[in-house]
Amino acid sequence: MASFIGVAFGFVVVVLLQCAAAQTVHVVGDNSGWTILQGGAQAYTEWANGKNFVVGDILTFNFETNKHDVLRVQKTSFDACSSSNPIGDVITTGPVNFTLDSAGDHYYICTFSQHCQLGQKLAITVSSSGGTPGASPPSSTTPRLSPPSTSPSPTNTSAICPPDAPAGAPTSPSNPRAMGPNAPPPPPGSSSSKLLAGISVSTLAVIMGFLL
Repeated sequence: MASFIGVAFGFVVVVLLQCAAAQTVHVVGDNSGWTILQGGAQAYTEWANGKNFVVGDILTFNFETNKHDVLRVQKTSFDACSSSNPIGDVITTGPVNFTLDSAGDHYYICTFSQHCQLGQKLAITVSSSGGTPGASPPSSTTPRLSPPSTSPSPTNTSAICPPDAPAGAPTSPSNPRAMGPNAPPPPPGSSSSKLLAGISVSTLAVIMGFLL
């Protein structure tokens, strides 16, 4: 019983370690953190470009408490920098870790004052499994087959229809053995030779049986 519990515990530990290793932590803005960047919203767009966000990954927002916050919203609220129709509650205590729990587009804004209008907003696309970011699906176009050529191909008419022999020219018969009555008879077939050999061996075996 104790050994079974030990094996089960080890299995659970391995699974947990694999799940932890599979997660990727993305720190929003890297060293700059979650703030109003000089490049505005484009700065966070460039940060997200080339990154592969997968379900189960963690999105970390580093900011100073009571100076910024973070809220996940719908796309319409993201575009309008509005806190209406939120997904969850506003989090005002930093840092914040969001676990990406679904595939699709995720939108985050800061609701402090005019921070969102100044570019403190982030949009990412989460995939259900790992893959190459920005990879386009393989083309499904079928290669076009070139039509068959309509020009007639030259044929060797001499092989199909040999030229007529001139009048009076000798012609060779197709079977050289049928040239005349004095032609030598054909050699015996292989089946006749085998039959004669079989009879000889049988006769020899009978004679040896009598002698012995």
